[in-house]
Amino acid sequence: MENTNHTLTSQKRAQEIMGHNYFGVAEAIRHFGVNPSRQQLAALAEVPFTEATLEECKNTHVLAAVFPLSILEIRGKVLGNQRLFYNQDWYNRESFAKDRREAEWRLVRKTSVPNSTGNTWNEQRALLAKNEETPTARVMVYTIIGHFLVTGERLFEHIYVRCSDIVRCSDVGLSGYRVLVGDFGSDDLVIYDYWDDNCRDNIGVASTRKFD
Repeated sequence: MENTNHTLTSQKRAQEIMGHNYFGVAEAIRHFGVNPSRQQLAALAEVPFTEATLEECKNTHVLAAVFPLSILEIRGKVLGNQRLFYNQDWYNRESFAKDRREAEWRLVRKTSVPNSTGNTWNEQRALLAKNEETPTARVMVYTIIGHFLVTGERLFEHIYVRCSDIVRCSDVGLSGYRVLVGDFGSDDLVIYDYWDDNCRDNIGVASTRKFD
């Protein structure tokens, strides 16, 4: 049946389209132990992407109901069962790791933006389509870990992707070091930072679809 609403899709229909690339409210409750409020459930009641967009992205993106959990909270919830985070503490006091925000749907690309490796941040940004944006590290960590817990699939196994967060490096007094996530292969998920103007063959850029 054709979707007559040009901006919203029901959760049921979205799950049908996305298949295993779906991490919805029930999955968040089961795997992250969230206890949704009425306001959060209302905010997530419908998916802010058209069926056409979901069909286009069903094999390349994960549709995630992102609840207000920080990276530190996600790490704390999963460490008791299995090691999924690399043993790091450098970001424990960083604001990006404590960021929570509001409940929302995000459509997250499962790979780096095509041809974005080996480029600087500005060069990578130029590769984003008009309907794409770079998400926060929190959105990426939430999606990567959530998707693994549901499917066992490890995204970004041998690559890092730049996120939108900036880290101020107190030791050198410079800004411009951007948060990266990835290398989620045989080891655990790594959260790292790297200078915007440097480029490496294993650093691409993350992207999410903008809302329809």
